[in-house]
Amino acid sequence: MAWISLLAAGLFEMAGVAMMNKFHQDKKWSSIILLILSFGASFLFLSVAMETLPMGTAYAIWTGIGASGGAIIGMLFYGESKDWRRILFIAMVLSSAVGLKLVS
Repeated sequence: MAWISLLAAGLFEMAGVAMMNKFHQDKKWSSIILLILSFGASFLFLSVAMETLPMGTAYAIWTGIGASGGAIIGMLFYGESKDWRRILFIAMVLSSAVGLKLVS
């Protein structure tokens, strides 16, 4: 259950980052409300996951999902560069989070 909560926290973190960009573009109240709700849900699920998982592992994986997911959303929906080097470094962030789980 903790890993599912951690995955949900990471996905809500990605949604929050996407809403930040959307709010920056359109300045609508719906975007800011979704931004607040997304980050709130992200922290809630992270705190649930941290009841079982070690703080360092949970935080590293949560940030890895959020950072990588935000970069991927930017590439897919906001026209950011899809250079192979960006993709390589995103893969390195994700593999580092997996590696941290494997050794802990």
